[in-house]
Amino acid sequence: MKLVVVAQGKIKDRALRAVADDYLARIRKVTRCEEIEVGSAAELARAVPADALSVALEVHGEVVTSAELSKRLERWFSRGKGTVSFVIGGAEGIPKALSEKCDVRLSLSALTLPHRLARVVLFEQLYRALTLIRGEPYARED
Repeated sequence: MKLVVVAQGKIKDRALRAVADDYLARIRKVTRCEEIEVGSAAELARAVPADALSVALEVHGEVVTSAELSKRLERWFSRGKGTVSFVIGGAEGIPKALSEKCDVRLSLSALTLPHRLARVVLFEQLYRALTLIRGEPYARED
């Protein structure tokens, strides 16, 4: 099991970076997780691992609950690819050609989130999903 988060741009704000790093550390206690930051939209596609199930995070993607995300993550891991890659675009979003190549398109919210904040939200949701899969009390989902 491996998670890869490919994101355009860097998290420069120290406080936001600290929150992202906290959730990354929590995730990495459970499974391998790699964060790849790229400088441009053109670099996004090249950074997505070829053997991964790819998930584009987009405003108009499918909306799922935290519990549904955990079930999907568990199913994706069991499919045999073993790597799930999440793609976050910059201010202009994910290039259409890359979005169409992704296996799944999800939305983190109906609200428009800055890409740096979206990454922190994704890390928290991935950690929440992993705790649900493991039956740990963090999520408190009923």
